[in-house]
Amino acid sequence: MKKSMIATLLASTAIAGSAFAGDLVINFDDTNPAPKEGFENAVAAFKAANPDVNVTVNFTDREAHKTAIRNFLSADAPDITAWYPGNRMAPFVDAGQFEDISDLWASDPNLSQNFEAIKPTMTRDGKQWGVPYSYYQWGVYYRADIFEQYGIGEPSTWDEMLSACDTLKQNGVTPFTIGTKYLWTAAGVFDYLNLRTNGYDVHNALTAGEIKYTDDRIKATFENWKTMLDRCSFVDNHATMSWQDAIAPFASGDAAMYVMGNFSVASYKDAGLTDDQIDYFPFPEITPGLARAEEAPADALFIPANAKNKEDARKFLSFIAQPEIQSAWNKTLGQLPPNSKAEVDSGDKFIMQGMQTVSTAAGLAQFYDRDAPAEMAKAGMEGFQEFMVKPERMDAILKRLDSIQEKVYK
Repeated sequence: MKKSMIATLLASTAIAGSAFAGDLVINFDDTNPAPKEGFENAVAAFKAANPDVNVTVNFTDREAHKTAIRNFLSADAPDITAWYPGNRMAPFVDAGQFEDISDLWASDPNLSQNFEAIKPTMTRDGKQWGVPYSYYQWGVYYRADIFEQYGIGEPSTWDEMLSACDTLKQNGVTPFTIGTKYLWTAAGVFDYLNLRTNGYDVHNALTAGEIKYTDDRIKATFENWKTMLDRCSFVDNHATMSWQDAIAPFASGDAAMYVMGNFSVASYKDAGLTDDQIDYFPFPEITPGLARAEEAPADALFIPANAKNKEDARKFLSFIAQPEIQSAWNKTLGQLPPNSKAEVDSGDKFIMQGMQTVSTAAGLAQFYDRDAPAEMAKAGMEGFQEFMVKPERMDAILKRLDSIQEKVYK
């Protein structure tokens, strides 16, 4: 029955057009197998509970969605769209393109009681603008079989990680894979180096425009990155590779580690790796005794201000906030449910490692390109990618980012 309903759901995938009463149009931004399946199952459950609502879903990959959303919110908005919390939602909120759903958060006991931990990232100007369906920790995923082969233990300190890199390189294995074609993967590396060098408050101060990129603390982060580039090294030609492309050397054993989010685990398995071959550790300590903050971005759904069917859109957001739906959705995703009453898949070691990581963290960063304004994030990530290819340009890159920062935060 579920397959039949999903087939009906996918029958129409045209770009969002005019919706009539009872039609609900959703633009979703992830075509990778596990995220697509998790979303389809949630929609199928909603359709079963609301057979009077005709649901049409438009799937696009994330990079295309980031471009398309700026057009369809103004021209022909769907009833619901996927997007990101924090500063990434700010331009659309400030432009009046997202619907204020504070009343839904206040009236739905599930939202008002079970989403308190993540509510701040959905809040702007004291109002709530969307409903999160998943979040996930970042860290270092590694080939456990390669580590075992060369007698390498999980590093918990910077020196231990550098030593592990030395051993891998001596045995012809590139320590880290990465694909920086779409820039944000480099931001993940930068964020962790900065969080471990300077801490959560400095991360927030930088993305808020309160300290400069030429600040000695940020320079220290880049100096550590230089050390990582030298002692550890990343795969060649990463600037031409997407994050999915970068899985190939990880799966083949040519590279042993990947600084990445937990959403990537399903793709490792799709590439032929088993649970026994993959493992995870939090990014190691750099500054001794510094409180450990983590990257834990959330994904959410929003109602465009120009949506035609806001009544059913609100009904859908309330539905997917339920603990049962969030439990099933995130079990498929291999991620963490924002609803505090949802069940976590205790049989998934990566989920349990994620829960341990975020539950013991001193702070949760959304991610550089979500915590910083869009224009600054774009320039910053371009600088990060350039630095990874040409680290000798560090001073020029930091001065350029200072200049852009002055304009952006005015």
